[in-house]
Amino acid sequence: MGVNRDYLNILSGTSQNVVGIVVAAIATFAAQLLISNRLGPESYGVVTVLTQAAFVISFATRAGMDMAILRDVAIEAGAGRWARIRTPVARAVLIAVAVSTGAALVGGAAADAIRSLFSIPEALGEWAVESAAVALPFLAAANVWLSATRGLKIMRYTLYVFWAGQPVLWVVLLLVGWSFSETTWMSVLAYSLSWLVASAAAFYFWRREAKGWDAAPMEPGDMGRLMRYAGPRAPAALFSQLLFWTDLFVLTRYATDAEIGVYSAVLRAGQVIVLFLTSVSLMFSPYVADLHNRGETQRLDRLFKTLTRWTIAATIPLFLVLVIAPDEVLRLFGSDFAGGRAALLIVLAGQFINIATGSVGFVLIMVGRTGWDLVVYAASLALNLVLAFWLCPRYGMEGAAVANSVTFVLSKWARLALVERFVSIWPYDRDYLRLLAPTGAGLVAAWLVHSAIGGMWLTKLLGTGFVAAVAYVLVYLVAGLTEVERRNLKGLTARLRAGR
Repeated sequence: MGVNRDYLNILSGTSQNVVGIVVAAIATFAAQLLISNRLGPESYGVVTVLTQAAFVISFATRAGMDMAILRDVAIEAGAGRWARIRTPVARAVLIAVAVSTGAALVGGAAADAIRSLFSIPEALGEWAVESAAVALPFLAAANVWLSATRGLKIMRYTLYVFWAGQPVLWVVLLLVGWSFSETTWMSVLAYSLSWLVASAAAFYFWRREAKGWDAAPMEPGDMGRLMRYAGPRAPAALFSQLLFWTDLFVLTRYATDAEIGVYSAVLRAGQVIVLFLTSVSLMFSPYVADLHNRGETQRLDRLFKTLTRWTIAATIPLFLVLVIAPDEVLRLFGSDFAGGRAALLIVLAGQFINIATGSVGFVLIMVGRTGWDLVVYAASLALNLVLAFWLCPRYGMEGAAVANSVTFVLSKWARLALVERFVSIWPYDRDYLRLLAPTGAGLVAAWLVHSAIGGMWLTKLLGTGFVAAVAYVLVYLVAGLTEVERRNLKGLTARLRAGR
Protein backbone atom coordinates (compact mmCIF):
# COMPACT_ATOMS: atom_id res chain seq x y z
CA MET A 1 0.00 0.00 0.00
CA GLY A 2 2.90 2.34 0.73
CA VAL A 3 4.12 2.20 -2.85
CA ASN A 4 0.56 2.80 -4.13
CA ARG A 5 0.35 5.92 -1.99
CA ASP A 6 3.70 7.02 -3.37
CA TYR A 7 2.39 6.64 -6.92
CA LEU A 8 -0.80 8.53 -6.12
CA ASN A 9 1.04 11.36 -4.40
CA ILE A 10 3.59 11.67 -7.19
CA LEU A 11 0.88 11.51 -9.84
CA SER A 12 -1.11 14.14 -7.98
CA GLY A 13 1.89 16.45 -7.79
CA THR A 14 2.86 15.71 -11.37
CA SER A 15 -0.67 16.38 -12.61
CA GLN A 16 -0.51 19.76 -10.91
CA ASN A 17 2.79 20.31 -12.65
CA VAL A 18 1.27 19.32 -16.00
CA VAL A 19 -1.34 22.02 -15.57
CA GLY A 20 1.44 24.42 -14.69
CA ILE A 21 3.52 23.27 -17.65
CA VAL A 22 0.65 23.98 -20.03
CA VAL A 23 0.18 27.45 -18.55
CA ALA A 24 3.95 28.05 -18.51
CA ALA A 25 4.35 26.85 -22.10
CA ILE A 26 1.53 29.09 -23.31
CA ALA A 27 2.76 32.08 -21.33
CA THR A 28 6.42 31.56 -22.30
CA PHE A 29 5.51 31.12 -25.96
CA ALA A 30 3.33 34.22 -25.69
CA ALA A 31 6.27 36.21 -24.32
CA GLN A 32 8.59 34.85 -27.00
CA LEU A 33 6.07 35.49 -29.77
CA LEU A 34 5.37 39.01 -28.53
CA ILE A 35 9.07 39.83 -28.47
CA SER A 36 9.95 38.14 -31.77
CA ASN A 37 7.02 39.62 -33.70
CA ARG A 38 7.10 43.07 -32.06
CA LEU A 39 10.86 43.65 -31.82
CA GLY A 40 12.23 41.26 -34.48
CA PRO A 41 14.74 38.39 -34.49
CA GLU A 42 17.71 40.52 -33.40
CA SER A 43 16.05 41.81 -30.22
CA TYR A 44 14.51 38.39 -29.61
CA GLY A 45 17.97 36.83 -29.66
CA VAL A 46 19.33 39.42 -27.21
CA VAL A 47 16.40 38.99 -24.80
CA THR A 48 16.72 35.20 -24.95
CA VAL A 49 20.46 35.26 -24.33
CA LEU A 50 20.23 37.66 -21.36
CA THR A 51 17.17 36.20 -19.63
CA GLN A 52 18.53 32.68 -20.01
CA ALA A 53 21.96 33.85 -18.85
CA ALA A 54 20.35 35.28 -15.70
CA PHE A 55 18.37 32.08 -15.13
CA VAL A 56 21.42 29.88 -15.73
CA ILE A 57 23.73 31.98 -13.53
CA SER A 58 21.14 31.87 -10.74
CA PHE A 59 21.75 28.14 -10.42
CA ALA A 60 25.26 28.95 -9.24
CA THR A 61 24.38 32.02 -7.17
CA ARG A 62 21.85 30.01 -5.16
CA ALA A 63 25.02 28.40 -3.76
CA GLY A 64 23.44 24.95 -3.95
CA MET A 65 21.02 25.90 -1.18
CA ASP A 66 17.86 25.05 -3.12
CA MET A 67 18.67 21.35 -3.57
CA ALA A 68 20.39 21.11 -0.19
CA ILE A 69 17.25 22.39 1.52
CA LEU A 70 14.95 20.17 -0.53
CA ARG A 71 16.91 17.10 0.56
CA ASP A 72 17.24 18.29 4.17
CA VAL A 73 13.53 19.09 4.53
CA ALA A 74 12.52 15.76 2.96
CA ILE A 75 14.71 13.80 5.36
CA GLU A 76 13.66 15.74 8.47
CA ALA A 77 9.97 15.65 7.54
CA GLY A 78 10.20 11.91 6.82
CA ALA A 79 11.61 11.40 10.32
CA GLY A 80 9.02 13.73 11.90
CA ARG A 81 11.63 16.20 13.18
CA TRP A 82 9.60 19.34 12.37
CA ALA A 83 11.43 21.67 14.73
CA ARG A 84 14.68 21.14 12.79
CA ILE A 85 13.35 22.55 9.51
CA ARG A 86 12.67 26.29 9.76
CA THR A 87 16.09 27.49 10.88
CA PRO A 88 18.10 25.76 8.11
CA VAL A 89 15.66 27.10 5.50
CA ALA A 90 16.08 30.67 6.80
CA ARG A 91 19.88 30.33 6.77
CA ALA A 92 19.85 28.88 3.27
CA VAL A 93 17.77 31.77 1.91
CA LEU A 94 20.12 34.32 3.44
CA ILE A 95 23.17 32.62 1.94
CA ALA A 96 21.58 32.33 -1.51
CA VAL A 97 20.38 35.95 -1.54
CA ALA A 98 23.74 37.27 -0.32
CA VAL A 99 25.68 35.40 -3.01
CA SER A 100 23.17 36.38 -5.71
CA THR A 101 23.22 40.06 -4.73
CA GLY A 102 27.00 40.10 -5.00
CA ALA A 103 26.81 38.48 -8.43
CA ALA A 104 24.18 41.01 -9.54
CA LEU A 105 26.41 43.92 -8.53
CA VAL A 106 29.37 42.43 -10.38
CA GLY A 107 27.21 41.80 -13.46
CA GLY A 108 25.95 45.37 -13.49
CA ALA A 109 29.46 46.76 -13.14
CA ALA A 110 30.75 44.52 -15.96
CA ALA A 111 27.84 45.25 -18.33
CA ASP A 112 30.07 46.49 -21.16
CA ALA A 113 32.28 43.41 -21.00
CA ILE A 114 29.22 41.12 -21.02
CA ARG A 115 27.79 42.90 -24.06
CA SER A 116 31.10 42.43 -25.82
CA LEU A 117 31.30 38.76 -24.78
CA PHE A 118 27.93 37.98 -26.39
CA SER A 119 28.46 40.37 -29.33
CA ILE A 120 25.35 42.37 -28.37
CA PRO A 121 25.00 45.56 -30.45
CA GLU A 122 25.14 48.71 -28.35
CA ALA A 123 21.80 49.93 -29.70
CA LEU A 124 20.05 46.75 -28.56
CA GLY A 125 22.03 46.11 -25.38
CA GLU A 126 21.74 49.46 -23.60
CA TRP A 127 20.65 48.79 -19.99
CA ALA A 128 19.70 45.23 -20.94
CA VAL A 129 22.52 43.53 -18.99
CA GLU A 130 21.83 45.62 -15.90
CA SER A 131 18.12 44.78 -16.17
CA ALA A 132 18.92 41.05 -16.29
CA ALA A 133 21.18 41.28 -13.22
CA VAL A 134 18.25 42.59 -11.14
CA ALA A 135 16.62 39.14 -11.35
CA LEU A 136 19.37 37.21 -9.54
CA PRO A 137 18.51 37.77 -5.82
CA PHE A 138 14.82 37.17 -6.44
CA LEU A 139 15.46 34.04 -8.49
CA ALA A 140 17.55 32.69 -5.61
CA ALA A 141 15.06 33.44 -2.84
CA ALA A 142 12.05 32.13 -4.77
CA ASN A 143 13.71 28.85 -5.65
CA VAL A 144 15.01 28.10 -2.14
CA TRP A 145 11.57 28.69 -0.59
CA LEU A 146 9.87 26.61 -3.30
CA SER A 147 12.42 23.83 -2.82
CA ALA A 148 11.56 23.79 0.88
CA THR A 149 7.86 23.29 0.11
CA ARG A 150 8.72 20.51 -2.36
CA GLY A 151 10.73 18.86 0.39
CA LEU A 152 7.38 18.56 2.17
CA LYS A 153 6.12 16.78 -0.98
CA ILE A 154 3.87 19.73 -1.82
CA MET A 155 3.95 20.64 -5.50
CA ARG A 156 1.09 23.12 -5.83
CA TYR A 157 3.16 26.12 -4.73
CA THR A 158 5.71 25.41 -7.47
CA LEU A 159 2.75 25.28 -9.83
CA TYR A 160 1.37 28.61 -8.61
CA VAL A 161 4.68 30.48 -8.54
CA PHE A 162 7.27 28.84 -10.81
CA TRP A 163 5.29 27.23 -13.60
CA ALA A 164 2.24 29.46 -13.92
CA GLY A 165 2.75 32.69 -12.01
CA GLN A 166 6.12 33.96 -13.19
CA PRO A 167 5.67 33.30 -16.96
CA VAL A 168 2.18 34.83 -16.98
CA LEU A 169 3.40 37.81 -14.99
CA TRP A 170 6.25 38.31 -17.47
CA VAL A 171 3.71 38.66 -20.29
CA VAL A 172 1.66 41.15 -18.25
CA LEU A 173 4.71 43.19 -17.31
CA LEU A 174 5.93 43.13 -20.92
CA LEU A 175 2.75 44.76 -22.10
CA VAL A 176 2.79 47.30 -19.27
CA GLY A 177 6.48 48.08 -19.75
CA TRP A 178 6.15 48.52 -23.52
CA SER A 179 3.58 51.25 -22.95
CA PHE A 180 6.50 53.26 -21.53
CA SER A 181 9.39 51.98 -23.65
CA GLU A 182 9.16 49.35 -26.39
CA THR A 183 12.79 48.29 -26.09
CA THR A 184 14.99 45.29 -25.45
CA TRP A 185 15.99 46.44 -21.97
CA MET A 186 12.36 46.89 -20.91
CA SER A 187 11.60 43.33 -22.07
CA VAL A 188 14.45 42.04 -19.88
CA LEU A 189 13.46 44.23 -16.93
CA ALA A 190 9.91 42.85 -17.09
CA TYR A 191 11.43 39.36 -16.69
CA SER A 192 13.39 40.44 -13.60
CA LEU A 193 10.40 42.14 -11.99
CA SER A 194 8.31 39.02 -12.52
CA TRP A 195 10.80 37.16 -10.29
CA LEU A 196 10.54 39.87 -7.63
CA VAL A 197 6.82 39.18 -7.32
CA ALA A 198 7.42 35.41 -7.53
CA SER A 199 9.85 35.52 -4.59
CA ALA A 200 7.29 37.35 -2.43
CA ALA A 201 4.67 34.71 -3.27
CA ALA A 202 7.09 31.84 -2.55
CA PHE A 203 7.89 33.32 0.87
CA TYR A 204 4.19 33.66 1.70
CA PHE A 205 3.46 30.02 0.86
CA TRP A 206 6.45 28.72 2.83
CA ARG A 207 5.46 30.74 5.89
CA ARG A 208 1.92 29.41 5.64
CA GLU A 209 3.17 25.80 5.81
CA ALA A 210 5.86 26.32 8.46
CA LYS A 211 4.31 28.83 10.87
CA GLY A 212 3.02 26.16 13.26
CA TRP A 213 6.40 24.52 13.87
CA ASP A 214 8.97 25.35 16.50
CA ALA A 215 12.26 26.76 15.21
CA ALA A 216 15.00 24.92 17.08
CA PRO A 217 18.58 26.17 16.61
CA MET A 218 20.79 24.16 14.32
CA GLU A 219 22.84 21.51 16.10
CA PRO A 220 26.66 21.58 15.96
CA GLY A 221 27.84 20.32 12.60
CA ASP A 222 24.49 20.80 10.81
CA MET A 223 25.58 23.91 8.95
CA GLY A 224 28.85 22.29 7.93
CA ARG A 225 26.98 19.24 6.64
CA LEU A 226 24.64 21.45 4.65
CA MET A 227 27.54 23.41 3.16
CA ARG A 228 29.48 20.25 2.27
CA TYR A 229 26.48 19.01 0.33
CA ALA A 230 25.81 22.39 -1.29
CA GLY A 231 29.45 23.13 -2.15
CA PRO A 232 29.75 20.79 -5.16
CA ARG A 233 26.11 21.36 -6.05
CA ALA A 234 26.51 25.10 -6.73
CA PRO A 235 28.90 24.79 -9.71
CA ALA A 236 27.20 21.58 -10.85
CA ALA A 237 23.83 23.36 -10.99
CA LEU A 238 25.38 26.12 -13.09
CA PHE A 239 26.96 23.58 -15.43
CA SER A 240 23.65 21.69 -15.73
CA GLN A 241 21.92 24.78 -17.08
CA LEU A 242 24.85 25.84 -19.23
CA LEU A 243 24.54 22.54 -21.08
CA PHE A 244 21.21 23.76 -22.47
CA TRP A 245 22.63 27.06 -23.68
CA THR A 246 26.44 26.91 -24.04
CA ASP A 247 26.27 26.14 -27.75
CA LEU A 248 24.01 29.19 -28.21
CA PHE A 249 26.49 31.39 -26.34
CA VAL A 250 29.34 30.06 -28.50
CA LEU A 251 27.28 30.54 -31.66
CA THR A 252 26.96 34.26 -30.88
CA ARG A 253 30.66 34.54 -31.76
CA TYR A 254 30.21 33.19 -35.28
CA ALA A 255 26.64 33.85 -36.46
CA THR A 256 24.52 36.85 -37.38
CA ASP A 257 21.95 38.25 -34.95
CA ALA A 258 19.15 36.78 -37.11
CA GLU A 259 20.74 33.30 -37.02
CA ILE A 260 21.16 33.55 -33.26
CA GLY A 261 17.46 34.38 -32.98
CA VAL A 262 16.54 31.34 -35.09
CA TYR A 263 18.73 29.02 -33.03
CA SER A 264 17.25 30.48 -29.84
CA ALA A 265 13.86 29.42 -31.17
CA VAL A 266 15.26 25.96 -32.03
CA LEU A 267 16.44 25.46 -28.46
CA ARG A 268 13.15 26.72 -27.03
CA ALA A 269 11.17 24.34 -29.22
CA GLY A 270 13.48 21.39 -28.53
CA GLN A 271 13.35 21.87 -24.80
CA VAL A 272 9.55 21.75 -24.68
CA ILE A 273 9.71 17.96 -24.41
CA VAL A 274 11.83 18.23 -21.25
CA LEU A 275 9.10 19.99 -19.29
CA PHE A 276 7.27 16.80 -18.28
CA LEU A 277 10.54 15.19 -17.19
CA THR A 278 11.29 18.24 -15.07
CA SER A 279 7.82 18.03 -13.57
CA VAL A 280 8.24 14.39 -12.55
CA SER A 281 11.78 14.97 -11.28
CA LEU A 282 10.73 17.85 -9.03
CA MET A 283 8.04 15.69 -7.43
CA PHE A 284 10.18 12.53 -7.30
CA SER A 285 13.20 14.19 -5.64
CA PRO A 286 11.94 14.29 -2.02
CA TYR A 287 10.89 10.63 -2.27
CA VAL A 288 14.42 9.70 -3.36
CA ALA A 289 15.97 11.51 -0.39
CA ASP A 290 13.46 10.08 2.09
CA LEU A 291 13.47 6.45 0.83
CA HIS A 292 17.25 6.32 0.43
CA ASN A 293 17.75 7.73 3.93
CA ARG A 294 15.51 4.95 5.30
CA GLY A 295 17.24 2.24 3.23
CA GLU A 296 14.13 1.28 1.20
CA THR A 297 16.02 0.56 -2.03
CA GLN A 298 13.53 -1.87 -3.57
CA ARG A 299 10.67 0.57 -3.12
CA LEU A 300 12.81 3.31 -4.68
CA ASP A 301 13.72 1.03 -7.61
CA ARG A 302 10.06 0.30 -8.38
CA LEU A 303 9.21 3.99 -8.31
CA PHE A 304 12.17 4.81 -10.56
CA LYS A 305 11.19 2.22 -13.17
CA THR A 306 7.53 3.21 -13.24
CA LEU A 307 8.07 6.96 -13.31
CA THR A 308 10.71 6.82 -16.03
CA ARG A 309 8.39 4.76 -18.24
CA TRP A 310 5.48 7.11 -17.60
CA THR A 311 7.70 10.09 -18.44
CA ILE A 312 8.67 8.59 -21.79
CA ALA A 313 5.10 7.53 -22.54
CA ALA A 314 3.70 10.99 -21.82
CA THR A 315 6.37 12.73 -23.90
CA ILE A 316 6.22 10.64 -27.07
CA PRO A 317 3.15 12.32 -28.67
CA LEU A 318 4.74 15.78 -28.41
CA PHE A 319 8.04 14.39 -29.66
CA LEU A 320 6.33 12.93 -32.73
CA VAL A 321 4.74 16.27 -33.61
CA LEU A 322 8.06 18.08 -33.33
CA VAL A 323 9.77 15.50 -35.53
CA ILE A 324 7.07 15.38 -38.21
CA ALA A 325 6.31 19.13 -38.33
CA PRO A 326 9.51 21.01 -37.38
CA ASP A 327 8.94 23.80 -39.93
CA GLU A 328 5.46 24.54 -38.61
CA VAL A 329 6.69 24.49 -35.01
CA LEU A 330 9.37 27.08 -35.78
CA ARG A 331 6.81 29.12 -37.71
CA LEU A 332 5.12 29.77 -34.34
CA PHE A 333 7.95 32.18 -33.58
CA GLY A 334 7.29 34.24 -36.70
CA SER A 335 7.90 34.21 -40.44
CA ASP A 336 11.56 35.19 -39.93
CA PHE A 337 12.40 31.97 -38.06
CA ALA A 338 12.68 29.60 -41.01
CA GLY A 339 15.87 27.69 -41.64
CA GLY A 340 16.17 25.92 -38.30
CA ARG A 341 14.62 22.57 -39.33
CA ALA A 342 17.83 20.50 -39.39
CA ALA A 343 19.11 22.02 -36.15
CA LEU A 344 15.80 21.30 -34.39
CA LEU A 345 15.81 17.64 -35.44
CA ILE A 346 19.38 17.25 -34.17
CA VAL A 347 18.53 18.89 -30.83
CA LEU A 348 15.47 16.65 -30.47
CA ALA A 349 17.62 13.52 -30.81
CA GLY A 350 19.68 14.51 -27.79
CA GLN A 351 16.68 15.63 -25.76
CA PHE A 352 14.91 12.33 -26.36
CA ILE A 353 17.81 10.51 -24.69
CA ASN A 354 17.54 13.08 -21.90
CA ILE A 355 13.89 12.04 -21.48
CA ALA A 356 14.59 8.32 -21.85
CA THR A 357 17.01 8.25 -18.91
CA GLY A 358 14.42 9.80 -16.59
CA SER A 359 15.22 11.53 -13.31
CA VAL A 360 18.64 9.92 -13.08
CA GLY A 361 20.42 13.21 -12.33
CA PHE A 362 18.04 14.04 -9.47
CA VAL A 363 18.52 10.55 -8.03
CA LEU A 364 22.28 11.02 -7.98
CA ILE A 365 22.17 14.31 -6.08
CA MET A 366 19.34 13.32 -3.72
CA VAL A 367 21.36 10.35 -2.44
CA GLY A 368 24.20 12.74 -1.61
CA ARG A 369 26.58 12.06 -4.53
CA THR A 370 27.03 15.74 -5.37
CA GLY A 371 30.76 15.31 -5.91
CA TRP A 372 30.25 12.80 -8.70
CA ASP A 373 27.46 14.97 -10.08
CA LEU A 374 29.93 17.85 -10.33
CA VAL A 375 32.54 15.67 -12.06
CA VAL A 376 30.07 14.57 -14.75
CA TYR A 377 28.77 18.10 -15.33
CA ALA A 378 32.27 19.59 -15.52
CA ALA A 379 33.34 16.97 -18.06
CA SER A 380 30.12 17.47 -20.03
CA LEU A 381 30.54 21.24 -20.13
CA ALA A 382 34.13 20.88 -21.30
CA LEU A 383 33.00 18.50 -24.06
CA ASN A 384 30.20 20.87 -25.07
CA LEU A 385 32.60 23.81 -25.34
CA VAL A 386 35.14 21.85 -27.37
CA LEU A 387 32.49 20.58 -29.78
CA ALA A 388 30.78 23.97 -30.08
CA PHE A 389 34.00 25.90 -30.80
CA TRP A 390 34.98 23.22 -33.32
CA LEU A 391 31.63 22.88 -35.10
CA CYS A 392 29.99 26.33 -34.93
CA PRO A 393 32.52 28.11 -37.24
CA ARG A 394 32.16 25.28 -39.78
CA TYR A 395 28.48 24.37 -39.70
CA GLY A 396 26.72 27.26 -37.94
CA MET A 397 23.59 26.41 -35.99
CA GLU A 398 23.65 22.76 -37.15
CA GLY A 399 27.10 22.43 -35.60
CA ALA A 400 25.84 23.98 -32.38
CA ALA A 401 22.96 21.49 -32.39
CA VAL A 402 25.33 18.54 -32.79
CA ALA A 403 27.41 19.77 -29.84
CA ASN A 404 24.24 20.08 -27.76
CA SER A 405 22.92 16.64 -28.66
CA VAL A 406 26.15 14.66 -28.27
CA THR A 407 26.83 16.24 -24.89
CA PHE A 408 23.39 15.42 -23.51
CA VAL A 409 23.58 11.81 -24.63
CA LEU A 410 26.97 11.13 -23.03
CA SER A 411 26.17 13.11 -19.87
CA LYS A 412 22.93 11.27 -19.14
CA TRP A 413 24.38 7.82 -19.77
CA ALA A 414 27.26 8.59 -17.41
CA ARG A 415 24.75 9.47 -14.66
CA LEU A 416 22.80 6.32 -15.36
CA ALA A 417 25.93 4.22 -14.81
CA LEU A 418 26.71 6.05 -11.55
CA VAL A 419 23.19 5.58 -10.18
CA GLU A 420 23.34 1.86 -10.95
CA ARG A 421 26.71 1.61 -9.20
CA PHE A 422 25.97 3.66 -6.07
CA VAL A 423 22.24 3.12 -5.54
CA SER A 424 21.70 -0.24 -7.29
CA ILE A 425 18.57 0.87 -9.13
CA TRP A 426 17.87 0.79 -12.86
CA PRO A 427 15.00 2.44 -14.79
CA TYR A 428 14.37 -0.18 -17.51
CA ASP A 429 12.42 -3.43 -17.78
CA ARG A 430 10.51 -5.30 -20.48
CA ASP A 431 7.39 -3.16 -20.00
CA TYR A 432 9.05 -0.51 -22.18
CA LEU A 433 8.43 -2.73 -25.21
CA ARG A 434 4.72 -1.95 -24.83
CA LEU A 435 5.46 1.60 -25.99
CA LEU A 436 6.48 0.46 -29.50
CA ALA A 437 2.97 -0.12 -30.89
CA PRO A 438 1.44 3.22 -29.79
CA THR A 439 4.56 5.07 -30.91
CA GLY A 440 4.41 3.48 -34.35
CA ALA A 441 0.70 4.25 -34.65
CA GLY A 442 1.22 7.88 -33.66
CA LEU A 443 4.16 8.26 -36.05
CA VAL A 444 2.29 6.86 -39.06
CA ALA A 445 -0.84 8.87 -38.31
CA ALA A 446 1.14 12.09 -37.87
CA TRP A 447 3.07 11.57 -41.12
CA LEU A 448 -0.06 10.78 -43.15
CA VAL A 449 -2.00 13.79 -41.87
CA HIS A 450 0.97 16.13 -42.24
CA SER A 451 1.44 15.00 -45.83
CA ALA A 452 -2.26 15.29 -46.67
CA ILE A 453 -3.16 18.65 -45.12
CA GLY A 454 -2.53 21.74 -47.18
CA GLY A 455 -3.33 25.37 -46.54
CA MET A 456 -2.26 27.34 -43.51
CA TRP A 457 0.77 26.16 -41.55
CA LEU A 458 -1.12 26.46 -38.24
CA THR A 459 -3.92 24.18 -39.48
CA LYS A 460 -1.27 21.68 -40.56
CA LEU A 461 0.44 21.79 -37.16
CA LEU A 462 -2.76 21.46 -35.14
CA GLY A 463 -4.12 18.70 -37.35
CA THR A 464 -0.90 16.72 -37.14
CA GLY A 465 -0.75 17.08 -33.37
CA PHE A 466 -4.38 16.13 -32.80
CA VAL A 467 -4.33 13.02 -34.97
CA ALA A 468 -0.97 11.85 -33.60
CA ALA A 469 -2.21 12.19 -30.02
CA VAL A 470 -5.50 10.38 -30.69
CA ALA A 471 -3.83 7.49 -32.52
CA TYR A 472 -1.17 7.16 -29.83
CA VAL A 473 -3.62 7.19 -26.91
CA LEU A 474 -6.05 4.72 -28.51
CA VAL A 475 -3.33 2.18 -29.29
CA TYR A 476 -1.74 2.74 -25.87
CA LEU A 477 -5.01 1.87 -24.15
CA VAL A 478 -5.24 -1.34 -26.16
CA ALA A 479 -1.61 -2.51 -26.31
CA GLY A 480 0.50 -0.19 -24.16
CA LEU A 481 -0.91 -0.62 -20.67
CA THR A 482 0.91 -2.91 -18.26
CA GLU A 483 -1.12 -5.40 -16.25
CA VAL A 484 -0.82 -3.26 -13.13
CA GLU A 485 -1.93 -0.15 -15.04
CA ARG A 486 -4.84 -2.06 -16.55
CA ARG A 487 -6.05 -3.24 -13.13
CA ASN A 488 -5.71 0.25 -11.67
CA LEU A 489 -7.57 1.75 -14.62
CA LYS A 490 -10.42 -0.75 -14.20
CA GLY A 491 -10.56 -0.02 -10.50
CA LEU A 492 -10.66 3.72 -11.11
CA THR A 493 -13.41 3.30 -13.72
CA ALA A 494 -15.44 1.18 -11.30
CA ARG A 495 -15.11 3.78 -8.55
CA LEU A 496 -16.16 6.55 -10.91
CA ARG A 497 -19.23 4.57 -11.98
CA ALA A 498 -20.11 3.80 -8.37
CA GLY A 499 -19.83 7.50 -7.57
CA ARG A 500 -22.60 8.25 -10.03
